[in-house]
Amino acid sequence: MANIIISPSRYVQGKEELLRLSKHVEALGKNLFILGSESGLKRVEATIQKSFEGSSCKLHFEAFNRECSKNEIHRLQEKVRTNACDVIVGIGGGKTLDTAKAVAYYEKLPVVIIPTIASTDAPCSALSVLYTDDGVFEEYLFLPQNPNLVLVDTDIVSKAPVRLLVAGMGDALATYFEARACAASNAANCAGGNCTKAALSLARLCYDTLLEDGLKAKLAVENKVCTKAVENIVEANTYLSGIGFESAGLAGAHAIHNGLTVLSQCHDRYHGEKVAFGTIAQLVLENAPDEELSEVLGFCVQVGLPITLAELGITEIKPEEIMKVAQSAAAPTDTIHNMPFPVTAQNVYDAILAADAIGRYYHSEE
Repeated sequence: MANIIISPSRYVQGKEELLRLSKHVEALGKNLFILGSESGLKRVEATIQKSFEGSSCKLHFEAFNRECSKNEIHRLQEKVRTNACDVIVGIGGGKTLDTAKAVAYYEKLPVVIIPTIASTDAPCSALSVLYTDDGVFEEYLFLPQNPNLVLVDTDIVSKAPVRLLVAGMGDALATYFEARACAASNAANCAGGNCTKAALSLARLCYDTLLEDGLKAKLAVENKVCTKAVENIVEANTYLSGIGFESAGLAGAHAIHNGLTVLSQCHDRYHGEKVAFGTIAQLVLENAPDEELSEVLGFCVQVGLPITLAELGITEIKPEEIMKVAQSAAAPTDTIHNMPFPVTAQNVYDAILAADAIGRYYHSEE
């Protein structure tokens, strides 16, 4: 199996880059289908219109219906065809961006990804995570190529609620540990190849950046300012984590996240918040050294990521519910089987409850 690393064709990050959108997309198309949440489009529509002043491009704005589901993708495909659009632009958070990528794939059109938050590593990937209309994880849709352009306006990102940036840190937190597990097991990455040294190095840099700048970035965003630490964390959450997970691979943390989506109690928690707990459970599954586990727990508490089930909304632990989570996480097609040892649903169940106990103990010792 070949070593493969993949990435978007172009990654642009900086202040007020949305004002230069027309310059960045002029070679891709002239009739833009711009997808975003209703509230998100209200925030950015005027800026986008200003960017295209004097341009011959047409802009069609469409509101996203909240879930990256097959029904929503099909609805949007019809809208794209009706308006004869020739490039898809996704603006917003992870599910909006994944939906834009899926629509572009099925319609065979270029796609531009503009995250307005740094809450997941979805923007750079050739992957869409599909859910049911009710928000339960369904499957991964692996795409043949990464986005044509990822544009991150850090002025916009730094003004988003701080919880979203922190959730992005939770998603990014898993990158190195899952990459390390996949490298140890020689598991295939999302591109169908093996991990390169470059991908593993980017995954490690992602983790180191979180430890170095995570708290500083959180404090800056709480005050609605964009510092160098914020720029670094946005890059870690978006680019380093995106390239790291896709070109190195996913393992236990994201599988446990997928399992947690079966519980309605967790539906109001962000993807990265569940992934952070999944990372702790993966480290328990690996029997990671105390020093490493303590470092991860300390980081989570420092920036405000959950380390217990109660913090995910599971205030009453019912064994049968946790077993459902474990069974979903250990499904034959999920990425927990990229761990460098066999994993059963019982192993996952044990790791989740042990991780919760460790988290509660850690809080009691603060």
